[in-house]
Amino acid sequence: MATEKVTGDSDLRVESANPDVSRFQNVDIADKSLNAGAMEATAQEHSVGFVQGFKTYKRAAFWSIVISMTVIMEGYDVTLLSSFYGYPRFREKYGAWLNEEHGFQISSTWQQRFNCLAAVGNIIGAMMNGWATARWGHRRVLIGSLAWLSAFIFVVFFAPNIGVLLAGQTLCNIPWGVFATTGPAYAAEVTPLAIRGYLTAYINLCWIIGQFISAGVLKGLVNNPTQWSYRIPFALQWVWPVPLALAAYFAPESPWHLVRKGKLEEAKRSLQRLSEPDHDINYDNAVALMVHTNKLEMEERSGANYWDAFRGTNLRRTEIACMVFLSQITNGGALCYNGSFFFQQTGIDADTSYAITLGGKGLSFVGTVVSWFYIHRFGRRTIWLWGFSTLCLILWIIGFLALVPNQTMSLAWGQSLLCVVWLGAYSMSVGPIVYTIVAEIGSTRLRTQTVVLGRSIYYVGNIICGGILQPKFFSPGDWNLRGKTAFFWSVLATLTLLWGYFRLFETKDRTFGEMDVMFQKGVSARNSSKYQIQEEDVNMTEAVQEDRKE
Repeated sequence: MATEKVTGDSDLRVESANPDVSRFQNVDIADKSLNAGAMEATAQEHSVGFVQGFKTYKRAAFWSIVISMTVIMEGYDVTLLSSFYGYPRFREKYGAWLNEEHGFQISSTWQQRFNCLAAVGNIIGAMMNGWATARWGHRRVLIGSLAWLSAFIFVVFFAPNIGVLLAGQTLCNIPWGVFATTGPAYAAEVTPLAIRGYLTAYINLCWIIGQFISAGVLKGLVNNPTQWSYRIPFALQWVWPVPLALAAYFAPESPWHLVRKGKLEEAKRSLQRLSEPDHDINYDNAVALMVHTNKLEMEERSGANYWDAFRGTNLRRTEIACMVFLSQITNGGALCYNGSFFFQQTGIDADTSYAITLGGKGLSFVGTVVSWFYIHRFGRRTIWLWGFSTLCLILWIIGFLALVPNQTMSLAWGQSLLCVVWLGAYSMSVGPIVYTIVAEIGSTRLRTQTVVLGRSIYYVGNIICGGILQPKFFSPGDWNLRGKTAFFWSVLATLTLLWGYFRLFETKDRTFGEMDVMFQKGVSARNSSKYQIQEEDVNMTEAVQEDRKE
């Protein structure tokens, strides 16, 4: 029986009767046999099915679900203010008088400020989270962010004017950026491969749940004639931080974070808390494999920077990640996803517009759940293309309906209900599949840089299209295009669809090594799903990896 000591804050003994596993654990990072050991460990994890994985790691699933509830809070918060633009009492408090027809309105200039500074706050929060979590772990950062949010909700709740409200919202967006990145990261690090996909997909559902709660609260208070119609939704944000902070306090820390900090005994205890005690699990080997994986990833990232993401085959991967993330902007989401203000511009009263929004959020919930039944059956490229084609068609129809002279309530209802259909189609296709594609497309050494670049492009696109242009399109005091706004999004969506047909790569059922070979050989996007890996291609893997390192 081979025995090894892994040094850290304790002498953790690693024993294995399998000489191949022992060889994997003792080998130097530069030794090529490490790849064979990693492949063996990966195959063993793949052999665990969903039912067995959930039974063994039901505690990990529980804590992942609990921590991901911060995304529900974030989903509730970020849609709140944009929905208030159509709220009568909110406009009277923070808006300016426009004319007899439109009454009080939040000007497009102020809408631009709110939208742009919200995105800036999210970026700051996400970047701070990446730095802070590496030092203090998910739990402490999450508790600190919840305390931060609780404090600045006071600024929003008691804001005497729109300037103070803007400052409070911007400061609140910083912890929301933390929540948006903590949930997925924690879920990925505490759950095994067998259930990881389902629990990370659940995070998408958390966004919908938060937005559904927000829409329900707004629908219930839209006819309240007092200032509490908008103050109560702000105040409800105080409900979340205390229970979530308690959950974070009692939750086990990510074992991967503890391994990276050299706290191996704590990592072992964390793994024990994340699994069932009556299952036969070698925690010492699990921690040792984490140690070796951490060393391997450090070696893979050595010398890698953002500039490398634009060199060689990585340029194509970066392009795909950026464009797929950007497709969440160019698909017309700014028009359809938060449509209560748009519904009112078509002539529908405020009460009905929020009822439609509530129904749309419910449809989004159902659509996301439905996507789980085929997201692992059909290719990522196939789901994205069919879904995006549907979104394009809906946008063109909305635009042409707006051209009909003498607009009637029937046409207004038609445009509004098409926005709801758009929500359902988006939630069943483009919404959940984007995150899968971006997570899989990057190379091993540059995956983090690829995701960051893609997300950065998303935020920039959101600032330009959703933050600057969309308020101008809608505002009665500016361009006031109403349904004709759909033509702008239709053109952007069609151009994005053409890009996807010729450039979007299929990643389903491909290992990272196989994708390395396919990108190195220049396999076209249209042939990526049908390409057959040959024996000589497999033999190329080591050469490709060596070429990438050079």
